[in-house]
Amino acid sequence: MAEGSLLLEVEAIETCYGLSQVLFGMSLKVRAGEMVALMGRNGMGKTTTIRSIMGLTPARAGQIRLGGKEVRGMPPFRIAQLGIGLVPEGRQIFPNLTVHENLVAASANRLGGANPWTIDRIHALFPRLAERRANMGNQLSGGEQQMLAIGRALMTNPRLLILDEATEGLAPLIRVEIWNCLSMLKAQGQSVLVIDKNVEHLTRIADRHFIIERGRAVWSGTSEQLIAEPDLQHKYLGI
Repeated sequence: MAEGSLLLEVEAIETCYGLSQVLFGMSLKVRAGEMVALMGRNGMGKTTTIRSIMGLTPARAGQIRLGGKEVRGMPPFRIAQLGIGLVPEGRQIFPNLTVHENLVAASANRLGGANPWTIDRIHALFPRLAERRANMGNQLSGGEQQMLAIGRALMTNPRLLILDEATEGLAPLIRVEIWNCLSMLKAQGQSVLVIDKNVEHLTRIADRHFIIERGRAVWSGTSEQLIAEPDLQHKYLGI
């Protein structure tokens, strides 16, 4: 949906951890209803880009706009309230809350969506969470925790869903389930920014891709363009 209105605009951000600079003018864009992939080898700045967008590791320069509103410098909770749902690397669900409590803890419809996410809709998306609703977060498998992390983010009814390492470390069958879920969300018009290493699946469902190398975007284009450039994949993605 390249014709959609601009939802997220990251422009020339620079981010450091202490004295160590990680991002050097990183830029990317996500339009409404679009699924965008952020790709690159480990240590190139993918997670730092996400942390900068969320205000968790604030960018020291550049612009980050959500729906045209500048959010750089805002506290993370405020950025989340403006409509970003994060599925962080490592999932970070609440281990001492039940599946049900994890889902309702973050539930909100601040933007007044017409068909908001509910427990029933999450259970329909991930039937396994319905079966495990009374289990504590730390009693779930890695795949179930990832489903719960996605469900928890959706319960905030976000304008933009961000997934950092969507399928890393998951069993093959669970990975398929997560990709099916993302395809379904895209079909429903959910805007998504996703980090993952599975180029085959990403080129199948994402509209556009940004490749990051040493803290800056070195290439962006459509799935068709990425598939047509295997040398690019080899150079920047190690494939």
